[in-house]
Amino acid sequence: MNLLENKLYLEDVSKVGDLPLPWEKLNNKNIVISGASGLIGSFLVDTLMYKNTHDNLNCHIYALIRNKERAMIRFNKYLDNSLFNIVSHDINQTLNLDLDTADYVLHLASNTHPKLYATDAINTISTNIIGTKNMLDYAVNYKATRFLFASSNEIYGENRGDTEKFNEEYCGYINSNTLRAGYPESKRCGEALCQAYKHELSLDVVVARLTRSYGPTILKEDSKALSQFINKAINNEDIVLKSDGSQYYSFLYMADSVSGLLTVLLNGLNGEAYNISDEASDITLKDLATLVASTCGKKVVFDLPDEVEKAGFSKATKARLDNAKLSSLNWHPIYNIKEGIKRTIEILKESI
Repeated sequence: MNLLENKLYLEDVSKVGDLPLPWEKLNNKNIVISGASGLIGSFLVDTLMYKNTHDNLNCHIYALIRNKERAMIRFNKYLDNSLFNIVSHDINQTLNLDLDTADYVLHLASNTHPKLYATDAINTISTNIIGTKNMLDYAVNYKATRFLFASSNEIYGENRGDTEKFNEEYCGYINSNTLRAGYPESKRCGEALCQAYKHELSLDVVVARLTRSYGPTILKEDSKALSQFINKAINNEDIVLKSDGSQYYSFLYMADSVSGLLTVLLNGLNGEAYNISDEASDITLKDLATLVASTCGKKVVFDLPDEVEKAGFSKATKARLDNAKLSSLNWHPIYNIKEGIKRTIEILKESI
């Protein structure tokens, strides 16, 4: 079953689409989205198309993707809709999408799972720096109203032990002379590029610092710990934990990640960065594995990671985000971690 035929998934889409946001800002606008077929991007596309269908938003979506065949399957429902356009493009190359204006440019594309940090490090870095520059240039050239950069909780580095949660001003330690540093350091650089374009070229920019997001839009190849837990669960297998599980992180269900992203896009202040997180979804990795296991009636087993997996692991042992700044924009989450995990597994099991 396609996600767009799943009742629970469509309920998530409608809940975000019906939020009291200033949607009128997107009315009759062109929206260019890189990484449109990813975990966050695909749900965002579904939400915007929901608004087009149910509220006549009439926003034209240009979905930038690398794998056209997969995108055509994922977005099959929209292929005959004139408001939806698939654009096959490698963002490490100059974007030649000719529009009157690109009103909103959202840069979501990135390698976002640990295995690629170790096996595709060059592309990980170039996408976050060269790709970001190409998207920023496009936004300037086509007179964008606003540019949104999807950043990451990883930019905070390691908790120095001086705070319980990271606010947007925190900056922890990252050993830049390591393979694993490629992802967080290039995300930091991407944010710095956004500030440079704001100050030198007067581009309106906002930064959404996404935390560890999950949901039924996860890709099969995603190697993040929670994604592996979920894949085990839907295959009715025991949950494998490859550490002692003491890591304490912020997680967020994809619907809440996208509602936070939209809140930043439509209500955020020019030049500001916002954490997209919710304290009710902060949990240790061990407790998370136990939660997933209990949801599917299985148990947690421990195993050692191989060298490739280990090289891609985050060094952060505590990475909780403070969402006070986002909350000041009147953002509220819909689901907590227990509800999000349950919905994810139910949707994926039914879809499979």
